[in-house]
Amino acid sequence: MEKIVPDTSVLISGILTDLIEKGEITEAEIIIPEFAVEELRAQASKGREIGFKGLEEMKKLRTLYKNVKMTKSGRRQTYEEIQLAKSGRIDALIIDVAREHEATIYTSDYVQYMFAEAEGVKSRYFKPYEKKKEIILSEMMTPDTMSLHLKEGTMPSAKRGRPGKFQLVKLSEERITAEQLEIIIKEIMDAARYESDAFVEIGGHTATVVQLGDMRIAIARPPFSDGIEITVVRPIAKLTIDDYKLSEKLKDRLTKRVDGVLIAGPPGSGKSTFAASIAEFFEEQGKIVKTMESPRDLQVRPEITQYAKLKGSFENTADMLLLVRPDYTVYDEVRKTNDFEVFADMRLAGIGMIGVVHATEPIDAIQRFIGRVELGMIPHIIDTIIYIKDGKVEKVYFVSLTVRTPTGMTEADLARPVVEVKNFETNALEYEIYTYGEENIIIPVTGKKESGLSKLAKKQVLSELRRFDHNAEVEIVSDNKAIVRVENDMIARLIGKGGETIKALEEKLGISIEVSPKVATLGKEVTFEEEETGAYIVFTFEVRPGKIANFYVGEQYLFSATIGKNSQIRVSKDSDIGKDILRAIISDKLKVFI
Repeated sequence: MEKIVPDTSVLISGILTDLIEKGEITEAEIIIPEFAVEELRAQASKGREIGFKGLEEMKKLRTLYKNVKMTKSGRRQTYEEIQLAKSGRIDALIIDVAREHEATIYTSDYVQYMFAEAEGVKSRYFKPYEKKKEIILSEMMTPDTMSLHLKEGTMPSAKRGRPGKFQLVKLSEERITAEQLEIIIKEIMDAARYESDAFVEIGGHTATVVQLGDMRIAIARPPFSDGIEITVVRPIAKLTIDDYKLSEKLKDRLTKRVDGVLIAGPPGSGKSTFAASIAEFFEEQGKIVKTMESPRDLQVRPEITQYAKLKGSFENTADMLLLVRPDYTVYDEVRKTNDFEVFADMRLAGIGMIGVVHATEPIDAIQRFIGRVELGMIPHIIDTIIYIKDGKVEKVYFVSLTVRTPTGMTEADLARPVVEVKNFETNALEYEIYTYGEENIIIPVTGKKESGLSKLAKKQVLSELRRFDHNAEVEIVSDNKAIVRVENDMIARLIGKGGETIKALEEKLGISIEVSPKVATLGKEVTFEEEETGAYIVFTFEVRPGKIANFYVGEQYLFSATIGKNSQIRVSKDSDIGKDILRAIISDKLKVFI
């Protein structure tokens, strides 16, 4: 009877059961070193798939094959041996077990095989993995298959078509069994361990995510799910930016400079495909482009390096990217609060960011930032929103910050920082975001068509104002009232002594005129303390948190932000605003109004 001592690599790969079923091993005594059992138990306790695979192999050897006798030999590892495991200590102890029993070592570790031969111990080497031309999954994935859905006890199904136009089809009338799924999972895990284009993104027995070529594979087992399930998702088209037939205006904006782009859309709409296209477009423009993904499934050219989580966190990845200094980084996908904070921090550090966000409507993309970052900082983090639906660019917004009276309000003292969301193609204002009381609110601005009478009144008012301010702005708010906005230093001249000039204009035009500065000064000027701490400038105020602070350089408006906890506002020194603030502090021109 042949005596066999397998090491952990052979137990994990299931080679012994394959040899027995093929008849290559007829009768044998399989001696399992206690060291190997300890290692498999440790891996299984950590939730790693390889530990469960090895223990399952031992169970089969003990219960399924009558011609095989299985025994354990050796002792448990000492603390010192555990510490030296990475240096080959355990492998050497397994060879000692084989020598003691005059047995043959079975291994898939070539170094172990060579060492056993050098020690004069009989050994057999087995290649750990034979790459197959076709695996079971490949046979199911037709060229038009977007996703594959396999679950024990159900009929296998697949989504076939393209984004926005697909259907769910049954692949078989027979229900798939748990045993069939385990065979598929073994193929997947073998490929993930040994093929160069495959890797495990999330490792665990109950939940595993594997990237195999262009396929993203999610495996779920009880108790995490109510049955064994395999879901495979892959892109079915690789497009360039020209395939989206973007307008010349948008192409020009992308070519010149965008700093914070959100690619939004519902699941399966083609967001990631467009993100890959825009990443390659920037790379063609001579920019350094990187990606942050988990799992890394964007289909981009080799020049674009794809980064995963570093030590389990995208914060560590961001720290690494700040050293790499890319021009643009694609963040796929921005979902959790920590993702939004990392995205904002990298953008304010001066890196161009392209984020992929799930959103039912375009405005939802911004709404997901509200509450996670200060309202006044949003336009400095996001300047463009591209909404994708059914694989096409359906709408584009651009975001800016101004200080004025919100639409629908007429009193000048209601002026405040307003985030404007405008249609990129038409320049029409569609949403306003501002603070009302203690709440941040988003108000849709209904696009009322300007009447001929209103246009005529506006033209007449503008003609009278030209002598005061050539760039005056006029808004007709009702049949008998207009709001005019002029440069701050022109207000006194327009109103006149005792209001004589503005009164004469009102009588001449037959309409009430409210004069407002183009850049409104909010409240009163306040004192503050500033200090530099690491990468930030920290402003401290003697007011309670939640107030809006408006920063000016002399008479020029800079930005607004909400005072946070500890009555402080932090601004990154490396951002454009941070650099302006540093210059203003040095020249003693920085003012803050609340």
